[in-house]
Amino acid sequence: MQRDLTLAVVGVGAVGAEMVRVLCQRRFPVRELRLMGRTAREIEIDGRRHSVIAAEDSAFDGVDVALFAGTEGEKGAAVTFAEGAIRRGAVVIDNGSDFRMDPRVPLVVPEVNAAALEQHEGLIANPNCSTIQMVHALKPLYDLSRIRRVIVSTYQSISGAGGAAMKELQAQLRACVLGEEIPGFDAIPCQLAMNVLAGSFRFKENGFQDEEMKLTYESRKILSDDAIAISATTVRVPVVIGHSEAVYLESERKVTADEARSALRAFPGIRVVDDPAPTEKDPYARTCPTALDATGGDETLVGRIREDPFAPTGLHLWCVADNLRKGAALNAVQIAEELIRRGLLAR
Repeated sequence: MQRDLTLAVVGVGAVGAEMVRVLCQRRFPVRELRLMGRTAREIEIDGRRHSVIAAEDSAFDGVDVALFAGTEGEKGAAVTFAEGAIRRGAVVIDNGSDFRMDPRVPLVVPEVNAAALEQHEGLIANPNCSTIQMVHALKPLYDLSRIRRVIVSTYQSISGAGGAAMKELQAQLRACVLGEEIPGFDAIPCQLAMNVLAGSFRFKENGFQDEEMKLTYESRKILSDDAIAISATTVRVPVVIGHSEAVYLESERKVTADEARSALRAFPGIRVVDDPAPTEKDPYARTCPTALDATGGDETLVGRIREDPFAPTGLHLWCVADNLRKGAALNAVQIAEELIRRGLLAR
């Protein structure tokens, strides 16, 4: 790492707090950390008090890297402040969705396409949380044989909808356990406790939800292959943290399950949790990663790797990741680390 940096985190909700946590855990070379929000105030993260200053153009003076925590589906703070921050010499890494498909803006998962950072013009986009873990798992398989088709169903935790939604789910679960009336719906469109929601994201004119189309378009951009046919179904589940995905893919040549396991095990940031053989104690048991296994961790966990018996080049897998970490905060910090490693910061 080079000299210590002045770093800003813009937005101090669930993702912003996780960014602060990740920076500390990874010993990022920070000389000064500025937390910015809509209003100036004090917050607490892991028992430590932090001062938050109001976000405005002048607050970015002297900032080397600005991490924008972003808000999915809404115009994020980067729309307002990124240009001014860049003019002042900062490199902006935006977790929001506003710039991801801009052809001038690299969309990066460092283990997958770090070379795209070489073309940055001051702004880099962090992909959608569900996209990050999927392309992370797909890349080593794509390198074995080009992928032609992907069908994915996601099972997404409520933390992807923000801190208010997390509290609302907890209130719903408490009411269910106590046999009380479910409280009103503000951050979540309807009851999620003891339920799953296959239509809780914004719908597009084609009948797909915006979250589903992000998986399609962002994955193609990251893998630099607009010919991959990607179809997604996104589902919100009553899990607080951790997204899970059932992924089916077809490649140009057959990739065996053993080949896939070997490639995934060798790939940075992936841990294979996949024992294809039953145990002596339980002949029906299979080792498979869960959302709880991924929570608080930095790896994408992959299991249930199996060949499709009805499609010659078909392969199934299951992957899980902490959507606040690898799906957001960690990936953004890894981008910053890669910029340092490649000498791509402006100052």
